[in-house]
Amino acid sequence: MSNRRIEVSFTDGEAYRIRVRGHELVVDQPVDAEGGDSGPTPVELFVASLVSCVAYYAGRYLDRHDLPRGDLSATADFEMADDRPARVARVRIGVHVPVSLTSDRKEALRAVMRHCTIHNSLLRPPEVSIDVEET
Repeated sequence: MSNRRIEVSFTDGEAYRIRVRGHELVVDQPVDAEGGDSGPTPVELFVASLVSCVAYYAGRYLDRHDLPRGDLSATADFEMADDRPARVARVRIGVHVPVSLTSDRKEALRAVMRHCTIHNSLLRPPEVSIDVEET
C-alpha cells in the first residue's frame, strides 16, 4: 500500500486550503451557511471526485476503443440523508458520450466505469482514523 499525503489548513471564515502534490484548492461553505463561498463545500468536492473519476474511466474506455472523447461529459446529482449521521445518501451519475454505442458497448463501458477508485472505495470503505495532534 502506498502512502500519500494531502494537507489542509485554515484560511479564514469557513474556508480551508487543500494542498495536493503541488496543487491548491479551497473548500468553503455557502454564504447561507456562514461561509464566503470561495470554493465548493467538502461534500461537493467528494461528489465531484466520484463523478470525475467515473468520467476519467469512461474516457479511457473510449480512447482504448478508438472512439472520440472530445465531448465526453458527466453530471452528478446528489441528495443528503435526512437523518444522522450527516452523509450523502444518494448519487446519480449521468455519463454523456459523444458517440452512439451498441447495448454491448454500453454495458462494457458501465463495467469499466465501476472500476473507478472512488466508487470502489465507497463500496469497500477504507479504514479511517482521526488523531488529535498538538502543534
